Amino acid sequence: MPTARSTPASNGERIALKSLSRVSMGDFHTGVIDRVRGGARIAALFGQARGDGTARLFAVLADGAAGTLPLLSTDVIKEYPALTPECPQAHGFEREIAEQCGVTPQGHPWLKPIRFHAPVVRGATNFLRVEGEEIHEVAVGPVHAGIIEPGHFRFQCHGENVLHLEVALGYQHRGLERALVGGPNKRTIHYMETLAGDTSVGHATAYCQAVEALTDCQVPARAQALRGVALELERLANHTGDLGALAGDVGYLPAASFCGRIRGDFLNMTVLLCGSRFGRGFVRPGGVGFEVDDTRVAQLLERIEQALRDVTVATHLLWSTSSVRARFENVGTVSRKICNDLGLIGLAARACGVERDVRQEFPFGIYRFFQVPISTFHTGDVFARAYVRWLEIQRSVAFVRDQLKTLPGGSILAEAKSPVASAMVVSLVEGWRGEICHVAMTDEHGKFSHYKIVDPSFHNWIGLAMAMRDQQVSDFPLCNKSFNLSYCGHDL
Repeated sequence: MPTARSTPASNGERIALKSLSRVSMGDFHTGVIDRVRGGARIAALFGQARGDGTARLFAVLADGAAGTLPLLSTDVIKEYPALTPECPQAHGFEREIAEQCGVTPQGHPWLKPIRFHAPVVRGATNFLRVEGEEIHEVAVGPVHAGIIEPGHFRFQCHGENVLHLEVALGYQHRGLERALVGGPNKRTIHYMETLAGDTSVGHATAYCQAVEALTDCQVPARAQALRGVALELERLANHTGDLGALAGDVGYLPAASFCGRIRGDFLNMTVLLCGSRFGRGFVRPGGVGFEVDDTRVAQLLERIEQALRDVTVATHLLWSTSSVRARFENVGTVSRKICNDLGLIGLAARACGVERDVRQEFPFGIYRFFQVPISTFHTGDVFARAYVRWLEIQRSVAFVRDQLKTLPGGSILAEAKSPVASAMVVSLVEGWRGEICHVAMTDEHGKFSHYKIVDPSFHNWIGLAMAMRDQQVSDFPLCNKSFNLSYCGHDL
């Protein structure tokens, strides 16, 4: 059993900073590793620099079996023994700590910049190299042929076979977390909604939950239900669009065109809620910003049933077409062990047979009362990641249907006052890609002294790299789309 004491916390629970366990570096190291070995995983690991070569490290551990979030902290002077050699899922977090706080995780196997903070030069080229006869490199990006965000992919290949893929991001680092310090203010919610544009509802919900915990705000039941509807509509639109994009990547145009159009149908349902296809303006601290009358509820119910019928036809084309299955199956496989070792989350983890879903493990909002069954598949390949999307589409539709038919009455917005001073909260939401983690801390005036955001893509980019090992380099577009990770969600 772990010996280092931790502070127990729950999703969306406010705790006083003075009660947060501060342990020795040795106990911090042992406490994190022991809990991960015991089945927990790292939801967030970050540092708070003090400007004198020292920093305070914080670890948020997600224990899904217990439904708790043990918290640990420690003080570091210039360096500390790296967690990564014994806990691979810490690798990205420790690279981030090194560049943000100026403290060095001694023994980290590949300590290179993850977002290129000054004075580090953007575009550093210390890539891993594989030596040997007939080994060659294939470099893709950061400027791409399509209208997508910048990211560089460096393949080490033997012929067409990929030995190693290294993903280099950070080309559009915006300093968003730094901009949140001193809030919340009028700009804060807009930062959240544009943090990762295709996850506007997910990140806005995580932020609002954090603010509501810090202000003792009780969200009305009707608003909780409407938030759940918006979150699942966001999942439906993106999953449907991804299935169409996967079909397009293997040249199967019927499903590609159908799903592209149906994605628009789901987006237009969100327009009915708030006038924005991406749900901006809908989720607000204390509830939601727009009422939904009976006429629009009826329209939503009619539209979602038609969209389900259409997407059922489109996805049946995928599963019943042997040439599509041949390209999806046994391509880009990630094993269950690698998934757990690296701490993958969301549909990428569920496609490896791992039952990992915030809505079940750390239920929030409406999901405390109405649960969505976890959808999994066991093969860990492109097919599994596609099929889990289809399973989740069906279950999200069922959830939205049930919520719209049983919407409680009452108000949609409660007053959220000023946050309390010297407090901390961890807010988790299951976005369409996976777990969204926001950690908010306030100073003695009730303003944000630190705000940490972990988008699901931060956990899962390494999963894409592992999926490409021993694959043909030509399989990269398909594997990449099967994860469909966010560049801007990573490059905060």
